[in-house]
Parts: sequence; structure tokens; C-alpha cells
Amino acid sequence: MNRVKTGLDNLISSPLEILKNKKIGYLCNQASVNSKLIHGAVCLNNLFQGQVKALFSPQHGLFGEKQDNMKESEDIIDPFLKIPVFSLYKNRREPSEKEMNLIDTLIVDLQDVGTRVYTFIYTLSYCMEAAKKYNKQIIVLDRPNPLGGIRIEGGLLEDNYRSFVGRFPIPMQHGLTIGETALLFNKHFGIGANPIVIPLTNWKRDMFFKDTELVWIPPSPNLPTPDSALVYPGQVIWEGTNISEGRGTTQPFEIFGAPFIDIKKILSAYDASNIAGSAIRPVFFQPVYNKWKDCVCRGFQIHITDPKLYNPYIASLKFLRLFLIRFGEYFCWKNPPYEYELKKKPIDLILGSKQMRKRIENLEPISEIARSWEQEIKTYKKLISDFLLY
Repeated sequence: MNRVKTGLDNLISSPLEILKNKKIGYLCNQASVNSKLIHGAVCLNNLFQGQVKALFSPQHGLFGEKQDNMKESEDIIDPFLKIPVFSLYKNRREPSEKEMNLIDTLIVDLQDVGTRVYTFIYTLSYCMEAAKKYNKQIIVLDRPNPLGGIRIEGGLLEDNYRSFVGRFPIPMQHGLTIGETALLFNKHFGIGANPIVIPLTNWKRDMFFKDTELVWIPPSPNLPTPDSALVYPGQVIWEGTNISEGRGTTQPFEIFGAPFIDIKKILSAYDASNIAGSAIRPVFFQPVYNKWKDCVCRGFQIHITDPKLYNPYIASLKFLRLFLIRFGEYFCWKNPPYEYELKKKPIDLILGSKQMRKRIENLEPISEIARSWEQEIKTYKKLISDFLLY
């Protein structure tokens, strides 16, 4: 198998003529590297000398330095290129007219993780809107979806629950690369920015990240391994609860639990055949920040045994239902604020539906809930077929 080449590598090997003499902005973070692990800002500066005028950073900062969740970044000066870095994760999340006036073209190069609630794709959408508004060209350098491009899970986001963890009605696990997402957002959801996507080479939809032969660099600090990305579409739901999702430990999202969890009670009710492609292992952990800081939590680590069989969203919803049954008197939903939303429950934003939460509270079987979104997924698959590049 030939190694997958990212959009950045393909741009470096075949520079676009339209970038000649253009002032360039670059939306990036620590994972925006080429196959030799050289940062894209350095690559672009070498390729288009004197043309890179500004950098833009998503959630967690240019270097992924904001470890905890929902920590804003400030504008800085890049220590290497000595050019401004504009944060797109603070009181506003879109580039300003003043910032966009520094450039002619904005190049977007972010490693997405294929999950509706991951904010990078909405930062992309705001940048496309700004490009349209201020008459700038936008170029998206594609990168692999670490979950592959086949499995799609979850009902579509409902309009009343749009937020920075869900701007558009897509499933929890959306099955697109960031380049394909840009095309979907631009045309179907009416942004109208005319983005250019520099595609991947040698990537196939049945590939997980380990199949790409690329080096995994955490796109955000709490997704340290490809396995943490594989479980993320389900494990992110704990952010809307008082169950720790493992933030403040070295294995966020792979481990989860709380001080009130009785491991024996869960194991006595756990049916491994009910959650294919994985195994669980009891763990004790003590977060150094975030929920249950400095408290010993009891819970589990999810080990992926076969990613082709593992359905992360359904798996985590099953654990959620089990926790509600066994520890309902201790379990609770977190209150707002959450990702700039001050009134609605975080879990409703994450699930994309208040009704979904109600069905879980009523202890409906997760298999029944999953069947209810089958038609939505069929419609969605038909919709995105026009935007698939691979």
C-alpha cells in the first residue's frame, strides 16, 4: 500500500498557480505538519517566501497548549515566523474584516476527527463565511478522517440545538474528511464561498488512521492516540454529565468513571456481545483537573479490538443507560454554560436533541433509539454522495 499523502504534501509538491504573489493566511495548529513532520506554516513560508502574512488558530490554540476544555486563546505573535496569530476560539469565533484584509487567500489545514461536536469544522465554516463576505479565496488542505469514511452514526442535529458543537444537521459520526465537509457546508448549507479542496492521495474510505502510515499528532490535547479518536464520537457524551470523560488524565475518552461508580454492579449487567469490537477493563483514576479533580474515580477503559465492528456512539449510549439504571440517584446532567451556550443543557447540545435525552431518561433500549435514526442516515448518505472525493 502506498502511504497516504495529505493535502499539504500535495500542495507542496504541486503549488497552485493562483497563489503566486498572493498574501496568504493559514488556519492551523500543532497537527498541521507534512509527511516529514515539518509544520505547514514553515513549509508554506519556504514555498511562498514573504507571502504568509497571518496565522489563525482553532480551539486549544496554535500549539494545542490549552489542555482543558473551553479555554480561550488570545492573539499572539508566532515565535518562528514573527507574524500575527489570530485566535478563532474566544469571544468571537470568526475572522474579522481587519484580519481578513491582511490576506488574499486563507488556507485551512486542520486534522478533523469525524465527529459532529468537534469544533474544527465549525471554525472552518465561519472562515468560509468570512471568505465569502470579504471576497477572499479559501483553500482546504484535506486530511484523513481517522474514523474512516464508511460508518455513520446518530440522528441529525435538530435546528433548536445548533451551537458551536453543532451548526448544521449532520449525524454524530459524519463519515467525511474535512475537505468533503467543506464542500457539503458550502453548497448544501448555502455558504457560497467557492472553496478549493486539495485532496488526499491514496486514501480510501475503509481506512482507519493506522492504515494511512501517517504519524498521529494529537489534533487537540485530549485525543492523544488514534484509539482515543475512535471512541470519541461516543465518549464525548460524558461531557454533558457528572461522569468524568477522563480529562485530567493521560487517557481521556478511553477511560471514564466517577467516585460513585460500583464496578461490580456494572460488570454484573455488562454483556460484551452487546458491544461488538471492544472490551472493557476496570480502572481507578484521579483527574488532576476538570470533573472530580483530585478524587479517585472508579470506571473503565475501552479497548478497541476491532474498529470495523465497534460503533462508538451506540456503545457509549448503552453505558449511559446502564449508569442511569444502576446509579440514578447519584448521576446528573451538567448545567450550562457549555461552548458559549448559556441556557440549554450541554447534553442536549451534544446529542443534538432534547427528545433524545428524554428517551434515554425513560430508559428506552438504545437499539430502539438507533432504529429511529436509520431513515435520517439513509437520507444523509444520499445527500453527501455528491460531495465525496474518494
